[in-house]
Amino acid sequence: MDILAEPHILIVDDDERIRNLLTRYLTGQNFRVTGAEDAADAAAKLSSVSFDLLIVDVMMPGQNGFDFVADLRRRQNHVPVILLTARGEAEDRIKGLETGADDYLPKPFEPRELTLRINSILKRTARPAPTPPGAAIRFGDFCFDTVRGELKRGEDIIALTTGEAQLLRILARNPGTTVPRAALADPSSDGESRAVDVQITRLRRKIEADPRNPRYLQTVWGEGYVLWTE
Repeated sequence: MDILAEPHILIVDDDERIRNLLTRYLTGQNFRVTGAEDAADAAAKLSSVSFDLLIVDVMMPGQNGFDFVADLRRRQNHVPVILLTARGEAEDRIKGLETGADDYLPKPFEPRELTLRINSILKRTARPAPTPPGAAIRFGDFCFDTVRGELKRGEDIIALTTGEAQLLRILARNPGTTVPRAALADPSSDGESRAVDVQITRLRRKIEADPRNPRYLQTVWGEGYVLWTE
C-alpha cells in the first residue's frame, strides 16, 4: 500500500443503500471507494484492481461473507478484511476471525468507529521504514521481522493476517516471557480472549510441526502465551 495515496477500499454489500451511504461517508474521510453488489462482483473487481482493504457484509445472497473471505485466504490473498453483519454474537465473531478476517463489526455501528478500525488496520499494514539492526528474531527454521511483521522460513514468506502478525510481534518482542492474553487482545475486540485463542491456533498451524504439541508457541495455563526461541 502506498501510504501517500488515498487508500482504496472495496465495499461488498448487496444492500445498495448501505453501499451508497458508506461510499459517501468514507469518501469524505479521504478514502477512495469502490462498491460490489455480491461476492462474484467483488471477485471480478479484485482480479483487475488492487485494494488496500475490503469491507464485506456477511449475509449476502449467493456466497456469504464468511465463505468469500475463506476463499480469498485459500488463494493466498491477504488483503485486510473487515466483516459487517447484523449478527453480533461471539460465535459469529470467532467464525469471522477463523476465516481469516482482520476485524468484525456488528450492525448497527457508528461510522466513526468503522473509520477508526480502518485506520488501525491500515496503520498496521503500511510498509514501515527499513529494518533496523536487531529487529528480527529467529526460532527454529523461522525468522520473524518485528518491524515489517514478516515471517520467513528460509527464503519462503509465510503469509500472515494483520492480526496474526501483530500478535506474533508482541510475543517476539518478549521471547521467553509469558504475555497475558489481555495484552495480546486487539483493543477493538473489547479484550475478548477467545479471539486471541483463534489467532494462536492459526499461528501454530503455520509454525509448528505438531500444532497440538507446540514447541515454540506455548500456553501457560491461567496466564497467557509464551514464544520460545531455543
